[in-house]
Amino acid sequence: MDKLLITGGHQLNGEIRISGAKNAALPILATTLLTDATSKISNVPHLQDIITMMNLLKKMGVNLELDDNFNIVADSSNINSFNADYSMVKTMRASILVLGPLVTKFGKAHVSLPGGCAIGARPVNLHIQGLTAMGAKIKVENGYITAEADRLHGTTLCMDVVTVTGTENLMMAATLADGLTIIENAAREPEIIDLANCLIGMGAKITGAGTDTIRIEGVEKLSGCNHRVLPDRIETGTYLIAAAMTSGKIRLNNTDANILDAVLLKLLESGATITRGDDWIELDMQGRRPRAIDIHTAPYPAFPTDMQAQFTALNTIAEGVGMLTETIFENRFMHISELQRMGAKIRLEGNTAIVTGNRKLQAAPVMATDLRASAGLVLAGLVAEGNTLIERIYHLDRGYEQIEAKLTQLGAKIQRISD
Repeated sequence: MDKLLITGGHQLNGEIRISGAKNAALPILATTLLTDATSKISNVPHLQDIITMMNLLKKMGVNLELDDNFNIVADSSNINSFNADYSMVKTMRASILVLGPLVTKFGKAHVSLPGGCAIGARPVNLHIQGLTAMGAKIKVENGYITAEADRLHGTTLCMDVVTVTGTENLMMAATLADGLTIIENAAREPEIIDLANCLIGMGAKITGAGTDTIRIEGVEKLSGCNHRVLPDRIETGTYLIAAAMTSGKIRLNNTDANILDAVLLKLLESGATITRGDDWIELDMQGRRPRAIDIHTAPYPAFPTDMQAQFTALNTIAEGVGMLTETIFENRFMHISELQRMGAKIRLEGNTAIVTGNRKLQAAPVMATDLRASAGLVLAGLVAEGNTLIERIYHLDRGYEQIEAKLTQLGAKIQRISD
């Protein structure tokens, strides 16, 4: 099993290119089930989760071709299976995104309940309730969701809680439903807007994406798409924090500062100087140690839970005391015990982590527990004295494209090793 070995203490400087957003690419790949035509999807990140979704679509009969830049051409004219088996779904929660497209396009689906990171309960009941309200007949038994429907019908759906994948699944289902569907209390993430733009390019009638009320007027059929996935805001934020923690200066290309406001404001608060352009962001710490900051996670446009672990790492070496309150997932502090092994001063009080900054962390063998926790441990390793060995980095490979190559390009000492 692969591990990462990081020799800390090296300032990051230089520039790298940001990849396409995994959390946008996954639902956009699922849209290929909604059409009989060919779709072209570019700026797709080369990640394990993407490969898992591609393999899932291939098993359903979607023909996928890749070029050297991992741009995808999908031919959906011969879909012949409506099953998403547990063997394919167990490692990735986003596989539930095939449910809505299958039910609305083919009238049937047999989809395993999903797996993914162990960061807390993320039930799919809102997906099921929404599809049921649109006319689907659904049974959940033996670990599978079985759904059948004639043509779905439009209705008003009010989400009990904000759910990104729930909003995406129901939005895709509504594109081919009969009549108007209104999703209230919808998720507002940039990835929702990107999915909506892709669907609109296929002929869907959608308004309100990016607000808490999305309206979808169903159409008879959809065409293929030619869509470029938006930049990954979480990858962008992670590298910006890496530069801040190492007191460095970096420029990130192929990104978008407009979808990262909450994170950039916190980095400014930590003492960073930030400049931005249409498709780039530059951060300069001018050799200074960052200041501790307080964070309260909440649905977009507030501070993203996917950046909490990285800012926890920043606070471990920052000047002062920072408080991080996690409101989205109940198990998203599993990285803290590993950071404490490196000398971090962290006290947990319920869903709040109180971090007193050290000037230095000490290298130690640590174990990644989920995707974003993995990123937090990599950041800690960059500033720790000595050699940090991070195990179970398959989590990291689910969400960060070529992370060791990009960090090496910026001056980090990091290498992948195998047992």
